[in-house]
Amino acid sequence: MAQRPVEFEDFLPVMADKLGEEGLMEELCNGFRLLMDPRRELITFDSLKRNSALLGLEGLGDDELRGMLMEGDLDGDGALNEKEFCVLMVRLSPELMEGPRRWLDEGFRQVFGVGFMS
Repeated sequence: MAQRPVEFEDFLPVMADKLGEEGLMEELCNGFRLLMDPRRELITFDSLKRNSALLGLEGLGDDELRGMLMEGDLDGDGALNEKEFCVLMVRLSPELMEGPRRWLDEGFRQVFGVGFMS
């Protein structure tokens, strides 16, 4: 039986508009605490699997969950700390990242005469 693709609705831009920068970061930190293993204070494979239904991801298999962890695991320890989780959530929000991409592109145009996105 073929698995359905994961549907991801990007709520971060709405949250950022409504809560402001500090409020958004506070909510991301709350999300991290909800998903983390309380003993290790990290999001581990087991804690993500145990809490995946909270994210609407109960249909994902072990490989997909491991892939999610690998996507954000910057230090290679196999788990996500709070910083890695927040960076991953922002990075996975295309709309939230659109403004900074435009600013970076414009900065490159001004300095180097060519856009970063070109």
